[in-house]
Amino acid sequence: MAFPLTVNGFQYVLLWAIRDAIDLTGTKYGCGIAQCGACTVHLNGRAVRSCSIPVKAAVGTKITTIEGLSVDGTHPVQLAWKELDVPQCGYCQSGMIMAAVALLQRTPAPTDADIDTGVTNACRCGTYHRVRQAIHRAAALMSASASGAVEEKR
Repeated sequence: MAFPLTVNGFQYVLLWAIRDAIDLTGTKYGCGIAQCGACTVHLNGRAVRSCSIPVKAAVGTKITTIEGLSVDGTHPVQLAWKELDVPQCGYCQSGMIMAAVALLQRTPAPTDADIDTGVTNACRCGTYHRVRQAIHRAAALMSASASGAVEEKR
């Protein structure tokens, strides 16, 4: 595929290339103006809102979508999300998880303030308290894994 991708005067954005051309539908469209975070993916390990990234800006970067975190859903953040039953409707959760993973890569033991600052995704169902709990749980799982210790479920 040649880049940049402009067809009939319209420049495509990363979100639609991921969803329509590559058929990875875990990345969601929410607002289209990079505010809600449903479309969050990682570019070179950094969480970005893919609905506002032109395809040509992603050329040469390492792009990771929710499908790329783990083939079997066993990334510590995904496990914490399941354990604490975070999603209600689930629409925003892919982006929320991707933002949480990026936060934990930068800040392995985040405070509530770190989470509030680092994960600014919108959840229409208001599951923010469960998101925060799951991020703390994922941090504990990652810490236990890194130290080789086995942590019991809370």
